[in-house]
This record gives sequence, structure tokens and C-alpha cells, in this order.
Amino acid sequence: MNRERFNAVTSRYERLRIVVVGDYCLDRYLEIDPAREETSIETGLPVHNVVRVRAQPGGAGTILNNLAALGAGEIWAVGFCGDDGEGYELRRELGAMRNVRLEDFIMSGECRTFTYCKPLVVEAGKAPVELSRLDSKNWGATPGAVVERMAAGLREVAPRADAVVVLDQVDVGETGAVTRRLLEVIGELAELYPGVPFIGDSRRGLRGWPRVSLKMNGAELGAMMGGGGFAEDIEAVKAAARKLAGRKGSSVFVTLAERGIVGADADGRVEYVEALPVRGAIDVVGAGDSVTANLAAALAGGGTMREAMEMAILASSIVIHQLGTTGTAGVEDLRRLL
Repeated sequence: MNRERFNAVTSRYERLRIVVVGDYCLDRYLEIDPAREETSIETGLPVHNVVRVRAQPGGAGTILNNLAALGAGEIWAVGFCGDDGEGYELRRELGAMRNVRLEDFIMSGECRTFTYCKPLVVEAGKAPVELSRLDSKNWGATPGAVVERMAAGLREVAPRADAVVVLDQVDVGETGAVTRRLLEVIGELAELYPGVPFIGDSRRGLRGWPRVSLKMNGAELGAMMGGGGFAEDIEAVKAAARKLAGRKGSSVFVTLAERGIVGADADGRVEYVEALPVRGAIDVVGAGDSVTANLAAALAGGGTMREAMEMAILASSIVIHQLGTTGTAGVEDLRRLL
């Protein structure tokens, strides 16, 4: 992508209206100073003293973070949290971001807030070290009333959207935002608004999803196509992505970590963009979500499939070099790396 096209696409971002629907979670970081370690008088066990607590939206919130960093004009959050302290923190962090709309973000006393609690050992001059996480999740089915409220909100905002991003982050089906019922509504809206990019991503795989653009990794592509992982064979990835895009009638994007990204559309076009070289220590948390956000923004901004993939590669290269946090990349960050 040349600088002229980069400027043309990104200049439209401030007018974009993007919906992010899915599993919003709270990333809570507990920064531990090992120099302040003590021993518990009661148990004799080590005491890890937390000297700083910081919180930021995770899951679908990471995609929203990246869209806000890109300067998207309006970002509608469609999802839910619990009526609890973590939910308060999550709403506070979402609401603090530029141009984020929370009218369709539901707080429910029947659910708990999906939380990743991440203890980090932080020492001066060293990269942060993450210890075992303490996660909070919902293990029962999402209440039907919550699902219907999300569906109603999505129907309300979709006619005004320039792009819709869907993220299924939970490990157990029907316990998050992207239930079978919500997927039905997403499929209906994608058919109703064919000119609007709908991009879906799921850590449990995208088999059975409606006709939306699918973003996945090589292992997930292999699972969908009934074979093994494709990450080491770019030509095999291209062939499989083309076949899947033709079968689904929608675009497919396959991330391949240090190998780059492959994209295919329903007309049989296939593109491959290599990853950029690593420039130091890396932390891959959030890289995939930065890819999703930049694909959505660039396509909504009039970029071609290849241009959107090039934007996504720039963003992921920036994010992986942000240590101890779930990073983001703004337009100026992308421009400097272009």
C-alpha cells in the first residue's frame, strides 16, 4: 500500500460507525513488586504485594480499544456484563473511550462479568512476567432475556453501521453473548445489508456460522476443512481459504502468526501478505483482535481486501511489541511503520 492510498482509507475513519458485538471481558492487571515480598505470619506462605492495579476492556473490548485508537467516529458496544464490581470497572473503562456508545451494552444481575485477572511481576529494566491467571466466567446458559435485549439492540443499530464485528470469546457454548439465537439475527442482518462488512471470529471455531466474513488461524482453518494445520504451507492455506470462501459465499482471512495473513473472497481472489520482522521482545496477547479491528475499519473505509490485510499486518506488528498489556495501534502508529 502506498502512502496516498493509506491516507485515503484512513481519512474516512472519523466518519465510520462500527458495531462490536460479542463477549466483553475485563482485563485486570495486578502489578507485583518482588522486592516487597513478605511471608505470611499465619500460613508461612509468600505474600506477593500488589503495588498497582489497572483495568482495561478485553475480549470484544480489545477490538473496540483498537477501533477507538484508530479514531472511528462511533463505536457501538453490544454485549453484557454482570451487575458487580468488575462490571462497573468494565463499563467505566468502555465509557472513557472516545466515541463509544453503551446504550446496547447490558448490565445484568443474572450474570457475572467475564474477567481475566492477570498477576504480573514487574521489575525495573525487565519485561513483565505474567503468573497464572485467575479467571471469572459464566458457566450457565446466558439468560434468554439478555440475549433478546442484545438482539433488539443489534437490529436497532445495524441499519446505521458501516461494519459489524462479532467476537465469540467463551470456551463453553451458549454461556456468552454469541448464542445460536444471536447468530441467527446476525445472519439475517448480514443478508439484509450485503454492502456492510460483517466479520466473525470465534475461539471455538466458525463451523455453522452464517454467511459473514470469517477470521481464523491456520489450525482453525484446518479443522473446518477436515485436515491438519496449514501454517507451514502458504499455498495449501491459499487453496483451502479459496475453497472455503467459495463454499461460504463470503471472505475468509487466515492469520499465520510470523508467516503473515492470507485472504480469499467469494469470487476466487486470494491474497497473501507477509508479516513484518520482529524488532525485539514480543507479547502476542491482543494481536489477533488488532487484526480484526483493522480489517473491519479498512474495509469499511473503502480499502481493498489486500489493503485491509496490509493495515492488519502493520497493526499486529505494533501490538506484539507492547509488553505486559493488551496493546493497540493508532493511525499515526501505522503511518510510521508503513
